[in-house]
Amino acid sequence: MKAGPERELVERYFDRFSKAGPPLGLEFAGVNEIPESRGQTVELRKAEEAQRIHEALDHGAALILMDERGKALGSEKFAERIGRMRDDGKRQLIVAIGGPDGHDPALRSRADLVLALGELTWPHQIARILIAEQLYRAATILAGHPYHRS
Repeated sequence: MKAGPERELVERYFDRFSKAGPPLGLEFAGVNEIPESRGQTVELRKAEEAQRIHEALDHGAALILMDERGKALGSEKFAERIGRMRDDGKRQLIVAIGGPDGHDPALRSRADLVLALGELTWPHQIARILIAEQLYRAATILAGHPYHRS
């Protein structure tokens, strides 16, 4: 992600999550950008991108796929799902934003959650900001912190 206000917001919320998460048993793995595949077909591109994501995954990590065909959750339900993943022993959360062709079916079946940011399509930079903020918000909800007001 290029330097600028979007990056600053992402870093701010990921920094907050990296401080709020560990006392709750949650870890921030950092940002790992996976280059878009240049494969000849949609299926090949999705398979190559899925392979790169699989290679970046720790075995016990929770995988959250961002996909426009995913499930839209409110902040409290999202926090509840994160809490369940943690309770199942998955301390590390990996969030993968789908490319223009979406995610490979094998990766979707491996995911702990396939999540949509509503029905709108967002640029990756804005999606990243929204995800970073929602991860921090989820941590504050789980901690009973007043950041989130229901």
